[in-house]
Amino acid sequence: MSEKAVNYTPEMTAKAIELYQDGASIDDIAEAVGKTVRSVRSKLVREGVYVAQPKATARKSDEPTKKELLRDLEDALPSDFPITGMMGATKEAIVALMGVVKQ
Repeated sequence: MSEKAVNYTPEMTAKAIELYQDGASIDDIAEAVGKTVRSVRSKLVREGVYVAQPKATARKSDEPTKKELLRDLEDALPSDFPITGMMGATKEAIVALMGVVKQ
C-alpha cells in the first residue's frame, strides 16, 4: 500500500505556527512556507491556533438597514399594498418613497 504524500512537513507546520503566534500575516506565512494563503489558513485552523479576524461591516450604526426601511414602509402603507416588489429597490429609492408616503 502506498504512503500518503505529506503536504506539510513537521518543520513547515512548526514554522507556520511560530510565525503566526509572532504576529505575522497569513500572506507572509504563506510566502515563507511556499503555500497558498488558503492552505496556510486551513493548516493553522487544523492545528488549533488560528483565530478568525472579526469581519468589518460597512454599515454605519446610525443608518437604518434596508430591511428596517422596508418594515417602516410597510407600516406606513395600507395593509393591502404589497412591498415585496420593493426588495430590489435601493436604500435611496426606499427613503425617497418614504418621504412621499409620509407627506
